[in-house]
Amino acid sequence: MPFLILARHGESAFNRENRFTGWLDVPVTDTGRGEAKAIAQKIVGFRIDTAYSSALQRTVESLDIVLKELHLHVPVVNSPELNERNYGDLQGLNKKDTAEHFGEKLVHNWRRSYTTAPPNGESLHQAGIRILKFFYARILHDIQRGLNTLVVAHGNTLRVIVKELDHLSDEEIMDVNIATGEVFVYEYDMLTKIVGKKYL
Repeated sequence: MPFLILARHGESAFNRENRFTGWLDVPVTDTGRGEAKAIAQKIVGFRIDTAYSSALQRTVESLDIVLKELHLHVPVVNSPELNERNYGDLQGLNKKDTAEHFGEKLVHNWRRSYTTAPPNGESLHQAGIRILKFFYARILHDIQRGLNTLVVAHGNTLRVIVKELDHLSDEEIMDVNIATGEVFVYEYDMLTKIVGKKYL
């Protein structure tokens, strides 16, 4: 039975500085590299046949570290369709300062709501259109072929996928937060029905 392994990239420079990152292409920190190595340790023993990341360096480097730690040479796709949601005018701003300026309730809504977009940015729903189109066309296709598939992506990219796979409501997804280095494993049967899930 094939597995889908979802992992959030290691800590980035803007994660450390509590900044909105979005489409800004910032590197991982030394702590983030350690978190990527920890991802590898969590999934030791899983056969991995193919791997995906976004086109942004924090996921590309995290995935590269994971594969090197596991001594794996598998096909890799770095796709912009898996990029983090675009935070628009908030990108690069400190989250605490932004909440003080605009109000905590509004900024929380921009960050966690499924349908509300930040100024000149994407809502989670809007980002989900491109993310899920790619997920069904490429990632689920690999699973249907019986391939164990690893996806290293961003917090909101993974929230979109988890919402879809776990059948969460627009309200329920507001409470889902995926930390850097966190791993989810979904087990499928050969009819691509999920038959198991665990956190590592």
